[in-house]
Amino acid sequence: MVSKIAVVGSVNGQVSTVFEKLSALHAKNAFAFAIISGDLFADPINASPEEESQLKDLLDGKIQIALPVYFALGKRELPIEVQEKLSANAGELCSNLYFLGRRTTVKTSEGVKIVALGGAHMDAVSDKALITEYSPSHTPEDVKVLRGANTADILVTSEWPAEIRTGSNATYTGDEPISQQGVADLCTVLKPRYHFSYSDGFLEREPFFHAQGEDDSGYQVTRFISLAPFGNAAKQKWIYAFTLDTSVAPTATVPSGVTASPLQFAAKKRKAVESQAQSFSRFSGSGDGGGRQRGRNKRPRPNPNPSECFFCLSNPNIASHLISSIGDSAYLTTAKGPLPTPKTFPSLGFPGHMLIIPLEHSPTLASIQNQESRKTTIAEMHRYRLALQSMLTKRSEDAAEAHKLGAVTWEISRIGGIHIHWQFMPVPRDLIRKGLVEAGFKVEAENQSYPAFESSSVSTDVASEGDCFKATIWDGAEEKTMVLPLDSSFRFDLQFGRRVLAKLLGLEGRSHWQDCDQSEAEEMTDVESFKAAFAPFDFSLE
Repeated sequence: MVSKIAVVGSVNGQVSTVFEKLSALHAKNAFAFAIISGDLFADPINASPEEESQLKDLLDGKIQIALPVYFALGKRELPIEVQEKLSANAGELCSNLYFLGRRTTVKTSEGVKIVALGGAHMDAVSDKALITEYSPSHTPEDVKVLRGANTADILVTSEWPAEIRTGSNATYTGDEPISQQGVADLCTVLKPRYHFSYSDGFLEREPFFHAQGEDDSGYQVTRFISLAPFGNAAKQKWIYAFTLDTSVAPTATVPSGVTASPLQFAAKKRKAVESQAQSFSRFSGSGDGGGRQRGRNKRPRPNPNPSECFFCLSNPNIASHLISSIGDSAYLTTAKGPLPTPKTFPSLGFPGHMLIIPLEHSPTLASIQNQESRKTTIAEMHRYRLALQSMLTKRSEDAAEAHKLGAVTWEISRIGGIHIHWQFMPVPRDLIRKGLVEAGFKVEAENQSYPAFESSSVSTDVASEGDCFKATIWDGAEEKTMVLPLDSSFRFDLQFGRRVLAKLLGLEGRSHWQDCDQSEAEEMTDVESFKAAFAPFDFSLE
């Protein structure tokens, strides 16, 4: 069902004027309902005589409200007479004016599901009896309860979600509100079509898409909008009108102008399903840039356009500071949230976890259409791999035997993927020569009930294995390639390669890239250290 909806920021006691303007707009637009996302009333302690008079007129039914209006709990106390009337009338303040409450899930007569979390965040409450439905605060328990709603068409919160401005070019003027991880978690779980809040100024962030869950058939997109207060001196937007069609399904591809979700689910609450950032963050080493293994009955989805792919240089949001070398057909970048630290390999002094990525947007190397392009791309990716191995040989030649390095290069090649890439990582040479790396892959595959690994030759031609996980192990002198065939009969862990190496290196606490987050300054330090070491072997500089 299609509904026209209006959302208002803070009213701050100007109820007569705002409802008069809302009624006039309703006469022209026929809104299904309206929402007030901020504080409807003035501060009871500092209310002016005019504001007190308007409140009395509202409670006495002298202010006409022409359409259903839901008002949220902001960050200030509700007037005591408002609390009393809400308690007496089961949340209806007067005709057509309904209270959303501190934590609420409401489904309107149009079928629109609204979830609201009011008040400011508080970590703990010593006496829960002190919190009422009208207390302008919420707790982690409130967030947890609302996450049980599972979905929402509209999410209304008094505070911004943490990291909401990350990756955004949207402008904002005014004091930035407090942002909370709990609100980000709630938005991540509910995946609302619209998320409204309020602030000193107006912010409309670029829409962002959520990672697909195990049973999702498309990308759910959220639009985050924070409205300025009515009557603000800067004349910033205090009302937002839009049309919502709840029957529209998530899109099969990422729409143009949409970013990846900036929200990261709290690490301590991480599910087994890959989080937003694990699935979509560029250069995270997530396997295939977000593609997930589909069952027999799942429809393959078309790939996003290159401008929307986090491994394509045409994407304006690419993390360009991580790029270390660009060739004619492929490029090299450091992994975001690398598995090793700069101290893991003393002979290097930097993590050395790299990604080798073809310039052409393709889910597999075999699916690159132009035969010559396919051949040159594969050749250059191998050239980067061999150059990296040469760098390791040089850097560790004077090191003690225990610190000499080999390497593992792995890929997940699937026609249903997004943008094929290889991950390259140094590994102590003695682990490889003792057979521990090969055994580690085989044992982990057996533990996960995967098919058995098969041996394969290292080739600069197109791989013929079909959908597969492929690892090339180099011990400083010789190479061996292992292939694990993939099909729809089992679900493959996109972090399989990283998990195996984390166990072998005693870095299991770094199995998730999110647990290895660095500041941009730290990333730049590692990138510059790598570039200095790789320069003698970087053929792109020739």
